[in-house]
Amino acid sequence: MVAPDPIPTPAAPAPVTKPVKEKKKEDWRDTLSFLLKLAVVVFIFRSFLFSPFSIPSQSMLPRLYIGDYLFISKWNYGYSRHSLPWSIPLIPGRILARTPTRGDVAVFKTPAGNGEDIIKRVIGLPGDTIQMRGGQLILNGVAVPKQRVADFVIPLTPNYNEKPKLNPMEEADCPASYVTTANGAPACKYQQYKETLPGGPSYLVLDRGLRAGADDTDVFTVPPGHVFMMGDNRDDSGDSRFPVAEGGLGMVPMENLEGKAVITFWSTDGNAQWLLPWTWFTAARWSRMGQAF
Repeated sequence: MVAPDPIPTPAAPAPVTKPVKEKKKEDWRDTLSFLLKLAVVVFIFRSFLFSPFSIPSQSMLPRLYIGDYLFISKWNYGYSRHSLPWSIPLIPGRILARTPTRGDVAVFKTPAGNGEDIIKRVIGLPGDTIQMRGGQLILNGVAVPKQRVADFVIPLTPNYNEKPKLNPMEEADCPASYVTTANGAPACKYQQYKETLPGGPSYLVLDRGLRAGADDTDVFTVPPGHVFMMGDNRDDSGDSRFPVAEGGLGMVPMENLEGKAVITFWSTDGNAQWLLPWTWFTAARWSRMGQAF
């Protein structure tokens, strides 16, 4: 018996290899898609939930130091175009609007229209009258309780020191008359008081003595849709006591409000250097982190 001829097995097709260029195009598409999705998530998070903010000046001492970094919550006062990065005009007017509470520490766009973010404390609401009389805050004709407490002492560091400013019209962070020594190191010392607003909110303010224009003012009436903002460092704060033309804020439209300060997540005294990573930790002010408002 003759064995049948073997049935030839068809050769397997040669594997199709994708051109290298096509593979690279797909990688770029995937990367671009990921980056776009990430940008959308960050945009939504920063616009409607939380946004970081850093403190560039001493106007909110003693509550906030230069070099503090904090998160603000974005939903407390509603949303406007100023809630969005770069104030993109996608939201007409103000939606889900809520009136702030006196004593809130809020971030807002300056009424000067230069896009600058400012942080101050809400002192007056629509219809309130505000006046400073001999350094005493008068709210709706009644003196806000002001109690003397222990002096405020802050160490002198690279981001808060006694060096003259480049602008000769500006004082040093710590003028010479307030420089002292604390724990064997140079420091700055100011008189400190506790103010208590109607309804109970209390906070600390600083006083450098009587200052013309800051400690004695006319009576201000807060118009509808606006708030009166002040810095806790009463004698070094360009706020609603001064018109925009004089470097102040005037009355701040509620539409300019961006959010309410929530918690400090980082703080540095200015001694850190980017090329020396260990200084990021030695310059950190650990005791200030995690402080809620």
